[in-house]
Amino acid sequence: MLTPGVQHIPFASLSEDAAQRSITLISPSKTFNIAGLGASMAIIPHPELRKRFKQVREGIVPGVDILGLVAAEAAWRGGDAWLADQLAYLRANRDWLVQQVNALPELSMFAPEASYLGWIDASQLDVASPTLYFEKHGLGFSPGRDFGDDRFVRFNFGCTHATLQQAVAARR
Repeated sequence: MLTPGVQHIPFASLSEDAAQRSITLISPSKTFNIAGLGASMAIIPHPELRKRFKQVREGIVPGVDILGLVAAEAAWRGGDAWLADQLAYLRANRDWLVQQVNALPELSMFAPEASYLGWIDASQLDVASPTLYFEKHGLGFSPGRDFGDDRFVRFNFGCTHATLQQAVAARR
């Protein structure tokens, strides 16, 4: 979580009934930048639900290999200091980006609490496609329509601050 004091509460932790009716997916992939190692896991307390999950994923989702398991364990056991530094860096990027975006009259952005993905409201641009508009300025945002609203764009600020500054300068 990017915002101190904000806590993620897994659905399965709400009650035993919730745990028995849910599948919790976890991974160190994005947190520790090891997505290529395929170290994600499913926590499924209910035996029948677990059996059905295994049947559905067979042949579609690969299992975790030893490198992924070792990387996940190393990240979760010894990555706290690195993660604290990374979160501070991302918070600084987020805060700077929110300030820059909100200084533009036709754009707005709130500070996300949990991730390095900014949701920029481009509804005041008066263009048919905000995504194409930004592409013409050399910026590759994810289209908001992929996430339910084509008036927005999604922007990954999990990058170097210099890259972030270049992106904002390209728009100005």
